[in-house]
Amino acid sequence: MQREVKKFRSLLNRFGVKLSWDQTHKLNIFLDELGEWNKKLNLTGLSSRQSIINELLIDSMMPTSFVPDDGRLLDIGSGAGFPAIPIKICKPSLKCQLMEPNSKKISFLKQIIRLAKLEDIEIIKGRIEERKGLLHPEGYDVITSRGLAPLPQFLTWGAPHLAPGGLIVAFLGSQSQEALKKSADIIRKYRLFPFKSISYSLSGKSSGRNLLILKRRCNNT
Repeated sequence: MQREVKKFRSLLNRFGVKLSWDQTHKLNIFLDELGEWNKKLNLTGLSSRQSIINELLIDSMMPTSFVPDDGRLLDIGSGAGFPAIPIKICKPSLKCQLMEPNSKKISFLKQIIRLAKLEDIEIIKGRIEERKGLLHPEGYDVITSRGLAPLPQFLTWGAPHLAPGGLIVAFLGSQSQEALKKSADIIRKYRLFPFKSISYSLSGKSSGRNLLILKRRCNNT
């Protein structure tokens, strides 16, 4: 286990993510439990631990250096916990709400929260278009989603709940510029602007990835 932890931390360091031993331990709890649940429910569509690390975990942790240390985070369509659980582990002071309609995935998320002893994290059962009344009335400092819907639809659901100065994080493929063009109207409507755009590749994947972070303008700017 100690050798695995060291290798794991070294891999993340290459992407600019520095973790304490406790954070690495909690990520290992997450991966261990996900591996067990995957044998029965196939929560991710990936069979090996290494492929989950390469394709899901590293991807999910790409925005952590831009996410504030505290505030409120909403993750829409959390599934097996990507990206919200890794981000929460990296940013323990964030107050997180994870929205997910699938009961079995909710059971998994609750198990991870218990085993990793995560605090200030809440699961909301349902879809955002149905459960708006349960969301924070003052909005969120960060809104994330990974693979839920094309960018225009994600922004349509998420941007109304973004606080002024808040960030909305989208994980896109190589066609990010095309997705931005299709989202132009919703971007203007909610006074968003590109804050960060990072192109990168993941081990074992031939197609490129793009992390797009949009920021909502403050009311007086």
